[in-house]
Amino acid sequence: MNGNGPVMGGDLVTGGGPQPLLRIVVADDQASVREGLAVMLGLLPDIEVVATAANGQEALDRVADTHPDAILLDLHMPVLDGIETTRRLAALHPEVAVVVLTTYSDDSSIISALQAGARSYLTKDADRADIAQALRSAVTGLSVLDPAVHATLVAAAAAAGQGRSARRKLPDRLPDGLTQREAEILAMIAQGMTNPDIAAELFLSAHTIKSHINRIFAKTGSADRAAAVRYAKEHDLG
Repeated sequence: MNGNGPVMGGDLVTGGGPQPLLRIVVADDQASVREGLAVMLGLLPDIEVVATAANGQEALDRVADTHPDAILLDLHMPVLDGIETTRRLAALHPEVAVVVLTTYSDDSSIISALQAGARSYLTKDADRADIAQALRSAVTGLSVLDPAVHATLVAAAAAAGQGRSARRKLPDRLPDGLTQREAEILAMIAQGMTNPDIAAELFLSAHTIKSHINRIFAKTGSADRAAAVRYAKEHDLG
């Protein structure tokens, strides 16, 4: 598994050394949930809850005010819902890792959140240790999915399998150290697909797709998508 791929919550491993202080915002429209999460996470020695928010607009304001490392965000909130909040956070504050914590585990909610820029997605069945580790991992660039979310995406991927099987097979030997996943994404770029299109097709987060594309550009010496498309055509990858 590469460093930017999704991992299930049950597989998370913490290191033995002290963790650096993680500054977070908690956003949930239910006061009891919001305050409970803030207290529960704030008791951990390496987490500081710097602000809380009761809706999406407040979440944006608190992030702008406090510049946290991560935000723990519910999806269904008033004023501005979690999907749109995530989209705006990704555009305005890309350095802030968005970790969704919600009761909704349907494939539409999950895919919409990941496409919008969420780095991780947990359901509210997750315990404090899983939430804390998901926040830490998301800040380092990992996309973390809890088991229920992972199972939903696997089922959705299976349902979409027929469309994937129709995609042209890539050669086993790839140039310039490209992995099969990188070659697959390069081929999709060559077909004119956008990053959100690719993320939806592969059931990956927008952050993960961007990381793959950065590595593709580096390996192929491409300065932009047009150069990457030319490379793909020259190497029979698109």
